[in-house]
Order: sequence, then structure tokens, then C-alpha cells
Amino acid sequence: MERIMGEVVRVAVNGATGRMGRVLVDLLRRDRRFDLVAAITAADAQEMGAPVAPGSQLRFTHDWASVSTPDVVIDFSGPEGLQAALQYCLDSGAALVVGTTGVGDALEAGLAKAAGRLALLRSANFSLGVAVLSRLLRQAAAALAEWDLEILEAHHNRKEDAPSGTALLLGEAAAAGRGVALGERAVFSREGRTGPREPGEIGFAVIRGGDIVGEHTAMLIGQGERLELAHRATDRGIFARGAIEAAHWLAGKPPGSYDLDAMLAERSGG
Repeated sequence: MERIMGEVVRVAVNGATGRMGRVLVDLLRRDRRFDLVAAITAADAQEMGAPVAPGSQLRFTHDWASVSTPDVVIDFSGPEGLQAALQYCLDSGAALVVGTTGVGDALEAGLAKAAGRLALLRSANFSLGVAVLSRLLRQAAAALAEWDLEILEAHHNRKEDAPSGTALLLGEAAAAGRGVALGERAVFSREGRTGPREPGEIGFAVIRGGDIVGEHTAMLIGQGERLELAHRATDRGIFARGAIEAAHWLAGKPPGSYDLDAMLAERSGG
């Protein structure tokens, strides 16, 4: 499904009545690069059948069969919703941008297999700033391989998991830069008499409080000097905007598994 440069991208949003979905729908309706052709939601959603905005002809639906074939589907739903979106994309040839996390092993395997038949881009964090931070950290961790490495993250007091998926993403980038497996080097807690820090550890520290949207700092600590790479989010809309940029880039790409790093690499010429 090759796309002509400058052509309007037809897009469907799955999970359209969720927190991220609402932001996506609002932004896409005002972005001239896109034609929002479907807003998919759960069958029991209160908004079912209602216009996506006052005066809009487009209505929230649960019926994939009624969707006019988009170039790309953006999914921020849940495992069940993602399964339906994946099957639709396999049947229609639409590309798929996935922001849904916490999927089981079976769906993970299905997504991996699907990349052989459609263009698929996944990320645990669609902030373009975080994507750049991940690239920089991978390079810095490789260049300063003997320095101690710690990752600090802070989020609001309602977040249920720790460390955050983004912190783990950064840990994976650092481990990749050093050619090691994160699972073998990660330290997630320190308490009591832990003894000296072991060389090569990748430590994680967590803060929870108030309404912090998301803050991540990677510290590379040497003798007499320290390098800090940090990202602070103040608006959750950055994640929707990043997903939209990913959808615009992915539309028309050949089948394969993509990520934000691939998009940034193409944009920067390497």
C-alpha cells in the first residue's frame, strides 16, 4: 500500500473513548495531513453511536466491518481491543501503530508474526523526546562503559507499576549499548547492608507522588564527573502527538517491525 508523498493519510483510532484515544481523535480532526475515518471503542462504551465531536458526521463504533479501509490504525485500547485491531489490519493490509501495553504471551507472539504481513510499529512511550533520549543513552553507555549507571524515574501517585515501562526501555537501551542483557545487570531495589556496588550494574530508583506526568533521568557516574541525560513530561498530549507522527511515517511502509528509533534514524539520515 504505497503512499504518495503529501497524500492525506486515512487513519482509524482504536480505543477512541479512552484517555489517550480522546486526545488522538481531537488532534487528528485538526491535522490536515489526516482523514479520521473511524473511531473504534468498546461495545459497552457510553459514547457508542454518538458523534466524535459536536456536528461531526463520524460516530463512535464497535463494528470493524463498517470501517472504511484506513491506511493506518492507531491502537490505545487493551489486549482484547488490540487483538481485534490486529486481525482487521491483517485482513485489510492497513498499517498498525500500537501503544497498548500489558499484552499476554499469545498476543505478543501474534504481533511478532504479523510483522511479516503488515507494517507494525510499537512503543511503550511515544514521546519523541524519550525516543531521542534512548538513542543518546545507548551511545553514552557504550562510550562510558566503565562508568556506573543509574536510572531514576518519577510519576504520579496513581501509577501502579514500578519501575515504569519507560525506565525499562531506557535500561534496555543502555544494556544494548554495552552489549549485555538487562536481566543480568538490572538492580531494582537496595535495602540494608547491600555491600559495594558491583561493576556493570544498571540500577533503578523510583519516586511516586502528586501529579507528576513523568520524569526520567539516566546518570552515568565516573570518578570526579557525572553525565545526566533527562526527560521531563509536563503534558500527556506529547504521547498522542508522537503516535500521530509515527502513524504518518508508517503509512505506506512495507511489512516489517518498526519502532520510533527507526523513524528518527530515517529523519536524521542515520
